Order: sequence, then C-alpha cells, then structure tokens
Amino acid sequence: MSSEHDTTETLDVKGQSCPMPVVKTKQAIDDLETGAVLEVVATDSGSMSDIQGWADGTAGVELLEQVEGDDTYTHYVKKTS
Repeated sequence: MSSEHDTTETLDVKGQSCPMPVVKTKQAIDDLETGAVLEVVATDSGSMSDIQGWADGTAGVELLEQVEGDDTYTHYVKKTS
C-alpha cells in the first residue's frame, strides 16, 4: 500500500510494453469499485505518457499521481464512477 494513496489493488505490468500497460490498467480499473485506487507498476517509460493520455480521455477515472523511480514507473489511478 502506498503511504500517500490508499491503494486498493496493485497491478504489475513490469516487462510489458505499449499498449499492454494501458490495456491491463483499463481491465483492472473496470473490475474495481467506485472510489478505489489502482497502483500500476511498469518498466516501460512510455507508460508515463500513455497512461496519462488514457486517463485524460477516459470518463470515470482520474490519474492521481505518477512517480518515476530508478527502473520503474508507478501510476495511481482512481475510479471515479
């Protein structure tokens, strides 16, 4: 669980490249309850712009934060409806 976000579930998409991080994120978010926060951990640097673009264009989700680590990119996505 993240110390900053009350994470409901963690999705590990490390080693997967575009478009799989977004595809898997959408599938996981669809299975969650409204208000849930999904933590997505990826190794694809493109996931930063891909998940941001998906969240911006998708009703019912909000990208709360993206964190760039040494070898991973972590995204926090909230299901809003």
